[in-house]
Amino acid sequence: MTEARGSAGSGGTAHTRYASGTPCWVSLMAHGLTATQDFYSALFGWEFRPGPHQLGPYARALLHGEEVAGIGQLPPDRHLPVAWTPYLASDDVDSTAESVRLCGGTIGVGPLDAGDAGRLAIGSDPAGAVFGLWQAARHLGTGVTGVPGTPAWNELRTFEAAGVVKFYETVFGHERDTGADADHITLKLAGRPVAGIRGMGNTLPRNRGSHWLTSFQVADADDALRRVRDLGGRVLTPVQDDPRGRVATVADPEGAVFSVVEPRG
Repeated sequence: MTEARGSAGSGGTAHTRYASGTPCWVSLMAHGLTATQDFYSALFGWEFRPGPHQLGPYARALLHGEEVAGIGQLPPDRHLPVAWTPYLASDDVDSTAESVRLCGGTIGVGPLDAGDAGRLAIGSDPAGAVFGLWQAARHLGTGVTGVPGTPAWNELRTFEAAGVVKFYETVFGHERDTGADADHITLKLAGRPVAGIRGMGNTLPRNRGSHWLTSFQVADADDALRRVRDLGGRVLTPVQDDPRGRVATVADPEGAVFSVVEPRG
């Protein structure tokens, strides 16, 4: 599978096909579907339309007519963490799921068909961080990036980066790029950065454990934080300078954690 890019009408980058191992979609499972949609609609300007219901009520978020993320509803009897989950593209979900198991990870859901949209599985790496697998059919993944309201980056937050990077190299074919900080690794495919791994040691939140953190692009980080507060969310870390731009970490009203990033330039 290769990734094709083009110019999107909204000014971002349009995506038609994601290379295997590339984060291609992000999805949130929440308790209150309507209230959660209202929060993200007001924050990012998303609109919603129904998606596959194999895992229960589910809607796809659209920005300028392009699909950018998904939000589903957790069953009322399942007390699972409310969290954003990145999906990594796969040419063959069944084969990738088997590789996950053989390399010390687990598969908790699937593989299963999501109607005619594609085939999915949800698993976790050996440190317990949850991610999805997506084999595209009609639904290719996030349709546009590079503009406010779209996913900008996914980073694995774990205790020790070196302890888990081999899993991603083996299962997804990622290459590692370690800079001056050995506990901050960039994952690449064909030389292109696709995700990051940050070892946090004892600063890793005990109530969360290893987890993937999704960043969404915004036009103004300070304004985004004001809107998060006004909409009932929380600011977890204030705006800080980062190689990617001005970044802050927040939580929605149900506690799902994500970052907002105002790119440099």
